[in-house]
Amino acid sequence: MFVHAQGLCESESVGDGTRVWAFAHVLPGARVGQNCNICDGAYVEGGAVLGDGVTVKNQVMIFDGVTVGDHVFLGPGVAFTNDLNPRAHVKRGGDELLPTVVERGATLGARVTVVCGVTIGEYAFVGAGAVVTKDVPAHAFVVGNPARQIGWACWCGLRLPESLDCTCGRSFALDGDVVREQVA
Repeated sequence: MFVHAQGLCESESVGDGTRVWAFAHVLPGARVGQNCNICDGAYVEGGAVLGDGVTVKNQVMIFDGVTVGDHVFLGPGVAFTNDLNPRAHVKRGGDELLPTVVERGATLGARVTVVCGVTIGEYAFVGAGAVVTKDVPAHAFVVGNPARQIGWACWCGLRLPESLDCTCGRSFALDGDVVREQVA
């Protein structure tokens, strides 16, 4: 593990190969997997969980109750919330906070805000500046405030055309409201 001279990592649960850069702060109790990259000015609160291979770009805020799966990309300035009814004079913690889950391989673009209590599915793609207020299905491509689905995303990160055949060679098919990869 590497911690920049101006970074602060107080957690004892950080995996091999993880890098914590300048002005980033990982609090005690946070769990961070292997080979993560926590960039300048990021904040990971105790009680947050990051899987393996997570990219946390500059100024990302990950609070208690947020679980991020393996190989998730969190763009610059992504902000998670964990309290639907915050008040400075009311201190909530533990079970009073709503859990948020970002599943394996998802991408959250720059300045995305995630309202607590939602799940963002595997390989979903949340466009820059979106405000996520409800669950996002696996492979969904969502944008806007509030975030709304405008298509599907491939495993490689590209938006899928109507044919659901990606230029990377993968093909998908709709199964009800779910898109599934077709295996040859």
